[in-house]
Amino acid sequence: MQFRKDINGLRAIAVIAVVLFHFNASWMPGGFAGVDVFFVISGFLMTGIIFRGIEQENFSILKFYVARANRIIPALAVLCLALLVFGWFYLTPLDYKVLGKHVGSSMGFLSNIIYWRESGYFDAASHEKWLLHTWSLSAEWQFYIIYPLVLVAMRKFISLKAMKATVLVGTVLGFIFCVIATYKWPNPAYYLLPTRAWEMMIGGVAYLYPLKLAENRKKVFEWVGLALIILSYIFISKENLWPGYLALIPVFGAFLIIQAQRNDSIVTGNIVFQSLGKWSYSIYLWHWPIVVGIYYYSLNGLFIYTGVLLSLLLGFISNKYIESIGLENNFKSLMQYFKCKPIYMTLFVGLLGSYTFLSQGVDGRFEIDNEKKLLISEIKMPLRTNGYCFYSFNDGQEEISEDAGSDCYLGDISNKSSTLLFGDSYAGHNEPFFDEIFKRNNKSFQSIVTNWCIASFTDNFTGPKTHNAYKQCLINRSYLKKNLKNYKNVIFAGSWDSALSKNQLDDFKLVVDEASNMGVNVFIMAAPHRYENSIMKKFYRSIYFNSDFDINEVSDKDHKMKIANSQLKDLSKKYENVHFIDRKELFNATNTFRINKLEVPYSLDGGHISIIGSKYSALHFMNSENYVNTMKYFN
Repeated sequence: MQFRKDINGLRAIAVIAVVLFHFNASWMPGGFAGVDVFFVISGFLMTGIIFRGIEQENFSILKFYVARANRIIPALAVLCLALLVFGWFYLTPLDYKVLGKHVGSSMGFLSNIIYWRESGYFDAASHEKWLLHTWSLSAEWQFYIIYPLVLVAMRKFISLKAMKATVLVGTVLGFIFCVIATYKWPNPAYYLLPTRAWEMMIGGVAYLYPLKLAENRKKVFEWVGLALIILSYIFISKENLWPGYLALIPVFGAFLIIQAQRNDSIVTGNIVFQSLGKWSYSIYLWHWPIVVGIYYYSLNGLFIYTGVLLSLLLGFISNKYIESIGLENNFKSLMQYFKCKPIYMTLFVGLLGSYTFLSQGVDGRFEIDNEKKLLISEIKMPLRTNGYCFYSFNDGQEEISEDAGSDCYLGDISNKSSTLLFGDSYAGHNEPFFDEIFKRNNKSFQSIVTNWCIASFTDNFTGPKTHNAYKQCLINRSYLKKNLKNYKNVIFAGSWDSALSKNQLDDFKLVVDEASNMGVNVFIMAAPHRYENSIMKKFYRSIYFNSDFDINEVSDKDHKMKIANSQLKDLSKKYENVHFIDRKELFNATNTFRINKLEVPYSLDGGHISIIGSKYSALHFMNSENYVNTMKYFN
């Protein structure tokens, strides 16, 4: 195949979008669709290589794999190694451990599966993952492994014409499956190969069914394709389910540009786009860690522009000095394939990453006293796996049932409970708080808490309804409605700003009204201070690197939480048996507490409070004026 300047330019159009989106999503809200354009290009080129080899009866699957490895692995291995070296000096053990896990999965081309299991692509935590962008390389490599095997096997049974038709039909069926899966299972649909394969296969269709067009028709195809891609970049955003049916817009746009075959186009053929296209893979590799670095160190907006330029520079250097190395790929015998250098790069860097993960981020790099080690061990969410009741489906829970979700008690469990704690993860983070208080008072409480489950008698949900927690939440709410009258006291807690943003605070107010009318004592916990970023990243760095910690340096995002707390405080004043436990009764004004000379934040991730934060919140409450008056309702 002759070098296609139009395809090289199309790579530039893809990488520009991805880079701009990641550095500032407002610049190009749908820029993540650039990855879908890359998939189409990859499918076109790979199908060409495979079918030409099959037609000439000289296709070697091993040579195909080696060529792909030579192209992809060296630059990826250098990036991963550079991050491991960087992390050794600048990352805390917890962050370094996570980086090791992600390096290992990226070098093993399984990172798309790992990231799917961890969280969604657009979650806040995504900006803490240095190699998140390698999910697309993993999906692509999985396609490289399976696709030639399937085609070679098909050739033994059917003609080339039938094979081409099968690819076409498979593309259509793959798209239909993608649309259905995106709505049913949005997180796996984003990351996993089965919902992405059709995007690469449509590139294959472009190769197998080329259109012979007059020059004026070629221009129409190119401009329509370009328009579709640009429209997707501008009008699609992370609020849309993706890939789904909307992915057809940039994918078909890329398909049309490839079919146009305009090698002399001023759009794709200009010198700038040709250079960016040539460097696109390395730019893609290096830009995301720079984005994460800006976020990780809370650098100001000016660094975004520096980051874009640095991405281009590192992309150029990586392409010139790493991608351009001519690695051997013409091996005569099976044993000679063991001379393939990318195999050893993968093993070396992958094992380094695995060691980093298994050694807990090589925590021996730092010497900290036992008191700090104990403190760090309690800076986490209370979960079923560490002695509490929060039924978090992000923590490996699988069973969805009333018994599994409701049969959990804390405090002095030798005494019968007449109190229920109900809510979402913000109720969960209060479990250590009430556990401490109820033990001191020889009382127990039942906790029914799962993700995003604000108390309500509706099917509204602040989280994704495709998540298992939604089904559990409906069961929890049904239990609450049936059994509310059986409790003397009910404690509600929640992410009140989320409920306010999604117009679900009124649902909760109706629950409070019904409980009050039944004569139940209702206690509403104020939600803690909301921050823009995770507090603990900065706090850990202060411990491990002996730097100053100032919680006021973390960006504030508390406006809606204050409004929601205020509304619920006003609500409590309308009832004699509804009580609002205010922030000033729960936390110090600084939003930190002191352990010896350390100022420790209550906050864990910018929203939730940690186990240790919850326990110190209990101490603060037990020293407040309202403590005795509140506890009389539980005696």
